[in-house]
Amino acid sequence: MADLVIQEEKIIERILTMELVRVTERAAVSSARWRGRGDEKAADQAAVDAMRRELNRLPIDGTIVIGEGERDETPMLFIGEKVGTRTGPRVDIAVDPLEGTTLCAKDMPGSIAVMAMAEAGSLLNAPDVYMQKIAIGPGYPAGVVDLDASPEDNINALARAKGVKVRDIGVLIMDRPRHQDLIAACRRAGASIRLISDGDVAGVIFTTQPEKTGVDLYLGSGGAAEGVLAAGAVRCVGGQMQGRLILDTPSKVERARKMGVTDPRKKYDMNELASGDVIVCATGVTDGPLLSGVRFNSNNVIETETVIYRSVTGTVRKIHAEHREMAKFRLD
Repeated sequence: MADLVIQEEKIIERILTMELVRVTERAAVSSARWRGRGDEKAADQAAVDAMRRELNRLPIDGTIVIGEGERDETPMLFIGEKVGTRTGPRVDIAVDPLEGTTLCAKDMPGSIAVMAMAEAGSLLNAPDVYMQKIAIGPGYPAGVVDLDASPEDNINALARAKGVKVRDIGVLIMDRPRHQDLIAACRRAGASIRLISDGDVAGVIFTTQPEKTGVDLYLGSGGAAEGVLAAGAVRCVGGQMQGRLILDTPSKVERARKMGVTDPRKKYDMNELASGDVIVCATGVTDGPLLSGVRFNSNNVIETETVIYRSVTGTVRKIHAEHREMAKFRLD
């Protein structure tokens, strides 16, 4: 039995490196062909189809535990969908085949193809709902910010912990009507606010590199899948994150209950969102602060840039790849 466990760990480790890179690379390239064409659905579907196709080639017994939709919303990669050859280790998968569909359709910065994989039972299994989130980068004492504290209290606490004035704290928030009060509160506190139109996986990851991005704190609500994906990346670099599912209707509460969520008001820390050995892999679709986008070169070469986070080792790898195109524009 011990030999079997070691063997499965080695298989998972191999899959969770270059194999996952190939999955997000293909999704990114497929959606990048729709950049600037104004068709969000086509771009997203191209990413979904490519990601599903490549996942189904992997020697895994995989389950999508959190993704773009639920079973009645196919052809998206839906929650509960089985992927892989079903001949390998059991794994949980979280996906966002094209984060920033609008960004891709308008050829704006920051669109990525992203997924996470971990041993079965490691990733939060939840419905396709919104999640309240708060995140900061590494180097702070535990509990310096809290999802249940006011924006002003969190900003002031973070400023004290960082040893700077409040005006030097950068807060990133999704530019949505639901965040008007949150934005106003942060401005009253005196912090600098950066608003983004899409892309809250990358937005949370920005907090892990405040010197480069100018973002110290992420606040607001976004997709639950994006929360799980971001939690794995934040764990890798030693940051902090909390999330709470927004289950604001009886039907959402019931859907969550069927997936094992017994407390609809539970506040999850990042280790509950994404526990164990989690690997998060993201490939740029359009150019952005996190990654360069796909390049279609005139010499029949496609260039991609991918970042891989592994929580158990705290490793962050960036891979720049050149792909020679094959028949029907598929990557080899």
